[in-house]
Amino acid sequence: MAGLEHALEVIKRGTDEILLEEGLIEKLKTNRPLIIKAGFDPTAPDLHLGHTVLINKLRQFQDLGHKVHFLIGDFTGMIGDPTGKNVTRKPLTEEQVQENAKTYKEQVFKILDESKTTVVFNSQWMTKMSAADLIKLASKQTVARMLERDDFNKRYTSGQPIAIHEFLYPLIQGYDSVMMEADIELGGTDQKFNLLMGRELQKGNEQTPQVVITMPILEGLDGVQKMSKSLNNYIGVADKPDDMFGKIMSISDELMWRYFELLSFRPMHEIEQFKSDINNGTNPRDIKFLLAKEIISRFHDANSAEKAQQNFIDRFKKGKIPENIDEYELKSSDGSLGIAYIIKDSGMTTGTSEAIRMIKQGAVKIDGEKVIDTKLMLAKGTTAVYQVGKRKFAKVSIV
Repeated sequence: MAGLEHALEVIKRGTDEILLEEGLIEKLKTNRPLIIKAGFDPTAPDLHLGHTVLINKLRQFQDLGHKVHFLIGDFTGMIGDPTGKNVTRKPLTEEQVQENAKTYKEQVFKILDESKTTVVFNSQWMTKMSAADLIKLASKQTVARMLERDDFNKRYTSGQPIAIHEFLYPLIQGYDSVMMEADIELGGTDQKFNLLMGRELQKGNEQTPQVVITMPILEGLDGVQKMSKSLNNYIGVADKPDDMFGKIMSISDELMWRYFELLSFRPMHEIEQFKSDINNGTNPRDIKFLLAKEIISRFHDANSAEKAQQNFIDRFKKGKIPENIDEYELKSSDGSLGIAYIIKDSGMTTGTSEAIRMIKQGAVKIDGEKVIDTKLMLAKGTTAVYQVGKRKFAKVSIV
């Protein structure tokens, strides 16, 4: 087992909140392998890098010598997690849940050590629970307590319906911790209410309450909103190496450090050295290359990562970008700028309508990468070379 000081340094890296830290220290002092729980409802078949923030932390716990129990919520998945939703979610069928769960396992073992991971399904105990048992569990909490949840409260006060089964979701998630005798549970910041429910139910079952660790929500490629497929600002773990490389290279230099902290397994002192190198003249692009190759190696292999970098460089050169091109600084009032406005304001089109038309025609590139999303947002701090057609170029920094 790792020393206490080192373990705390690794565990705290990138975390949003630890409840309670003194409880964590007490558990670590026992010098026994702790049971680390994280639950995933298989509501969608594909993961993106935002999902892996939590999985990376699980891997760090494995490297510290602890037992990771990866819970697939096949039972709760058929309820649908109401967290952050303003309407009742449509429950998935058992067949959908099982198919998605299979894909989840294939993807997470690109990060987790399969030999050190116990995969459990909460249907193992929930399908054995009688109606009387479920009523007994429901008696552990009040409606008033449930309405303390921000999303439930908003729906209640605005007159939006809340189905009774949605109140069962946090109870069942908490009950999972009882059945697993979890020492630590990880989740996103939006899961705090559900995670704390596990502590309460463990206390009621005379177990030492689990420590809750919340992880931040990763920003997407735009650097503003959370990474999401629906917002088209995501990097999928199943993306092809070239696509993954190009997307990572498109993030702003400022956002790069956030990705290093939450997605990289490099020690923080090494990342701090990268910052110093850039301050001393190293091209940020070269450091971003290292991040891209590390992530691609994780989900593909090192050879694919090297090829993706070379392909990126070759595409950039094939674009025949002139050495002397106009440079612009465009101001953003809300942290990002739309691609059509960037093209227009840097003088490469006469208006946003023409810019949108050129994007749809496939005539727009960023650092040699073709742009197909007319609503693409570029984050403040981003510097890139924009191209329209074969002859129009501009180097644009968003400030």
